[in-house]
Amino acid sequence: MTSPVPRPSVAVIVPAYNEADIIVDSLGRICEEMHNLEARFRWEVILVDDGSTDDTAALAEAYARAHPGVRVLRHRVNFRLGQAMRYAFGQTDADYVAVVDCDLSYDPSHIGRMLEAMIETGARIVVASPYRPGGRVTNVPWPRRVLSRVANRLLALTAANGLTTFTGMVRVYDGPFLRSLDLRAVDAEINTEIIYKAQVLRARIVEIPAHLDWTFASTGGRRRPAADARLTRSTFSALLSSFLFRPFVFFTLPGLVLLGLAAVGGFWCAWNVADAWSLSDPAGREGLAAALANGYRQAPHTFLLTGITLVLGVQLVAFGVVAAQHKRYFEDLFHLGTTLLRRGAVPFGRPGRTEELLEEGEPGVARG
Repeated sequence: MTSPVPRPSVAVIVPAYNEADIIVDSLGRICEEMHNLEARFRWEVILVDDGSTDDTAALAEAYARAHPGVRVLRHRVNFRLGQAMRYAFGQTDADYVAVVDCDLSYDPSHIGRMLEAMIETGARIVVASPYRPGGRVTNVPWPRRVLSRVANRLLALTAANGLTTFTGMVRVYDGPFLRSLDLRAVDAEINTEIIYKAQVLRARIVEIPAHLDWTFASTGGRRRPAADARLTRSTFSALLSSFLFRPFVFFTLPGLVLLGLAAVGGFWCAWNVADAWSLSDPAGREGLAAALANGYRQAPHTFLLTGITLVLGVQLVAFGVVAAQHKRYFEDLFHLGTTLLRRGAVPFGRPGRTEELLEEGEPGVARG
């Protein structure tokens, strides 16, 4: 008689900061969704209280005492989103790791859909994307919607991997793969860092259409400052992170444009020098030096701008080549480091340890 195949485990990570108004309702909805998936998955919910100054931690711990599938990790001070996520990643050995917003701007039903997509496709990462065909956005103010769309479009152009959403945190990860990544970011840019490092390792990343809903029914439609601040930080960090994917583009393309302008200016200068030479010295007795002097006197600014543009263009293209080479070196080293982590040569986490609270004045350092 064969023994039943054990169900894979899922850890749902919920970062939280000053979410007392919604924490109980959100945990209840997440647990309800996980109970619906219980026939296929073993699960736990890990809430990371990132130094909240309200009753978030107390309410979450009270909920956890009544619900054995919920754990609460606490930071004494606020270390931002990336640090909270990194700490939680190191505290679970689950087969799959899901991350959701505490405000549930993506409905918990996305967890089941992302898990299904991961199993069907064999992907390492599944992203909930409102910008995928079939996805939609509700009640997000248009300035923030435009800013988010521009940031993700810029990242899509630089990454060239077919993804439409890089800034969203609602995802499901292959647990062992996620824990093998040497993550450094301490704020919202961790979401872009994960995509970048997964791309370096040629990991499969898929997206499912998602519904980003800022109705916030649990707060009577009121947008909370935490959600506003998080979206703003993640959007601006994404704009900066686009440099991560294609650093040479930010040097090479402007350099080529400047070289093109220098070529046009150089052609115009040469034409004027030739014209001045033929008019002032048809017999060619004064030579090229006199023609150059005459041409410069007619348009000195053009000569100067052409020279400056040429020098800047050459320098930017050279910087682009150096940036491309540095990126290649980084990717080679990252491959090596990840291989060592996977082989167990370097410990990447000690799941199950009791959390050691981070002390004030130690940002960016995760113990345990």
